[in-house]
Amino acid sequence: MSYLDRDTYGMYKDSDSEGPGPALMGADTLIGDGVVNGQEDDLGDIKEIMLDMRTGQVAYAVLAFGGFLGLGEKLFAVPWQALHLDTVNKRFVLNVDRERLKNAPGFDKDHWPDMTDVGWSNQIHSFYGTDPTMSGTPMGVRSGPATGSSVGGAMPH
Repeated sequence: MSYLDRDTYGMYKDSDSEGPGPALMGADTLIGDGVVNGQEDDLGDIKEIMLDMRTGQVAYAVLAFGGFLGLGEKLFAVPWQALHLDTVNKRFVLNVDRERLKNAPGFDKDHWPDMTDVGWSNQIHSFYGTDPTMSGTPMGVRSGPATGSSVGGAMPH
């Protein structure tokens, strides 16, 4: 199921020039989108999109990987800037090898991490090779000044 299937308001029905996508997307339409890597390996799907309520930026997408019918799946907080929206195939691309993802810092649905913890955030950003000082990173974990970008983490790169 892609974001087109979850588009209850018809935002994306006319892809010529009307509507917000793909530069602006409804968060609800992205939840459930599949995630692959550059080798077309299935990495799971987006379960949640975490917003930093202080900045209004998207901080992380929660990726579910592994398991069967929700049992034994591991969750990963993937920095928004690490994801790229593939509008042709209606999915996200994450530049990480499937075997490497198995060893990524993750959590289970009953034990969510404190996403504002500086140590945890640095570990996540280090793993995915993203910059914690860029927009789209929770304000409480920035190690530098805010960038003030008008787009910020609202659009996948």
